[in-house]
Amino acid sequence: MSRERVSIERGTSEERSERWAQPTRRASTVEPTQVAIIGAGPAGLLLSHLLHLAGVESVVLERRSREYVESRVRAGVLEHPTAELLREVGLGERMDRVGLVHAGIELRFDGVDHRVAFDELVGKTITVYGQQEVVKDLVAARLRDGGQVEFDVTETAVHDIDTDAPYITYVDAHGAGQRLDCDVVAGCDGFHGIARGAVPAAVLRVLDRTYPFAWLGILAEVPPLHEELIYARHALGFALCSMRSPEITRLYLQVDADETVEEWPDDRIWEELAKRLAVDDGGTVNVGPVLDKGVTAMRSFVAAPMRQGRLFLAGDAAHIVPPTGAKGMNLAIADVSLLARALPALLRGSPDLADAYSETALRRVWRAEHFSWFMTSMLHRTGDDFDEQLALSQLRYIAGSTAAATSLAENYVGLPFA
Repeated sequence: MSRERVSIERGTSEERSERWAQPTRRASTVEPTQVAIIGAGPAGLLLSHLLHLAGVESVVLERRSREYVESRVRAGVLEHPTAELLREVGLGERMDRVGLVHAGIELRFDGVDHRVAFDELVGKTITVYGQQEVVKDLVAARLRDGGQVEFDVTETAVHDIDTDAPYITYVDAHGAGQRLDCDVVAGCDGFHGIARGAVPAAVLRVLDRTYPFAWLGILAEVPPLHEELIYARHALGFALCSMRSPEITRLYLQVDADETVEEWPDDRIWEELAKRLAVDDGGTVNVGPVLDKGVTAMRSFVAAPMRQGRLFLAGDAAHIVPPTGAKGMNLAIADVSLLARALPALLRGSPDLADAYSETALRRVWRAEHFSWFMTSMLHRTGDDFDEQLALSQLRYIAGSTAAATSLAENYVGLPFA
């Protein structure tokens, strides 16, 4: 590519905007790229890695520090096709070495465990491997391969997406204004990022649902209660027992949407977990030091289309699911698996895959949205007695029907990437 880059001295926002808008470009240390990627989460980093394997240049821009993105605790379940993809592209070594392969989950209700055996029902498994670990592997791979990942960038803005020459302006970690010219922009910067806002409001259709409860999550230095995930429905509310390693447990409690962490001291959390995870034949909750805790809002959200001109949205920038179905990170990876084929073809002059990207991705998105809503409504207390009986009826059906259990297993382990 032959486009120049512009480096602009730091000034007020108005001054920078005016300079960036000038047609005259000055020399800069920032080189042009084929694909500019906003966001260094799993979606953005994996897309950069996949494009590298396809011979396509990219630059990743991230507003947070490397330390932050490599340490933030988020999703922890990898679907079967996600794990397979990571292995296929040379990113599975550490995952296979330290990740925890699970062949099923436990549904705990009526004081009894009911196992859904993925391996027996659909012949597949899931892998428990934290999102931060995936990010560490991806950052290491991009730096090893000479990839360009810029952390601590601010004031990022997308321009001219409806032309063949879009560009991004931003302030780099040293405080210098930069202009990054490219052929394509990939918005992988999450729900609160700037990419989705570049799509005109008249074009974007947003559908969402906010749930009247939230999750209080803790990370505890204590062995997991069980070798597989436990999803518990209780009259007091939902509880989930997960893990990140044989020594670190991830636990969640359903709380009211307006509750705060301060309302939940550690002792109260352990007492509530013991109640909601109780079973008729005994058992207890392993108690230990709480390393981290926070409250996560529960919502479903889809913005469509996922493409506008030369801007493509992926992951949480386009859709959010409640975490009950373990779909968030996996959906993001499914999106970029499509983009990794569509963008190289587009750059070669074959636009068909790119033109079909939004429609193709949204089919899988809506399947995951439905499954996540299904799991959420089945396992959470709403305070409505009618809802309570419907949920228990569905749980009992799954526990007693191979067909119902197979449907849950098929969706949980992940449908094939399109």
